[in-house]
Amino acid sequence: MMKNLIYLLTGLMFLLFTEACQDKKGRNYNQQQQDEITFVKSGIEGGLTEVKASGLAITNSNNQKVIGLAKMIIDDHTNAGDEFKKLESDKKIAENDTISSAHQQMIGDLSKKSGVAFDKAYIQMMIADHEQAVKLFTAASTSPDNAIKKVASENLPTIKMHLDSANAISTTLK
Repeated sequence: MMKNLIYLLTGLMFLLFTEACQDKKGRNYNQQQQDEITFVKSGIEGGLTEVKASGLAITNSNNQKVIGLAKMIIDDHTNAGDEFKKLESDKKIAENDTISSAHQQMIGDLSKKSGVAFDKAYIQMMIADHEQAVKLFTAASTSPDNAIKKVASENLPTIKMHLDSANAISTTLK
């Protein structure tokens, strides 16, 4: 009788231990999966926002440095957008790629400006967005997922270059 009770308790402890380990692994996997989704969705949304704002810059600015940055951002983010679309498809992430209402508002406000006021607002928007992107891509560059890590690591230098360029232009605007 005592022998059966020991076997039963040992088996029960083994089951509880196994369940606890599986639950922990499940949570880690789910967090990793959520981080991947956040990276992909944020990357797509940020790119769409910056391309749209940069299109306004090409139309509304008279400053050649601002226009040059806008063209570079459009080219680079369009290429990165293709990589993100592939990730989105490969990871089977639901497609509802839109620009957030906060970014829509910023673009709407930007479209009402002109001249130096436009240039300052656009450059400040690019600085803020690229600072956030640097944080996002830096974190994703250490992802255990090789596809996420590759996209983040390959695009991070470009994002830093955009940020550096926007900061440099910002110092010249008066």
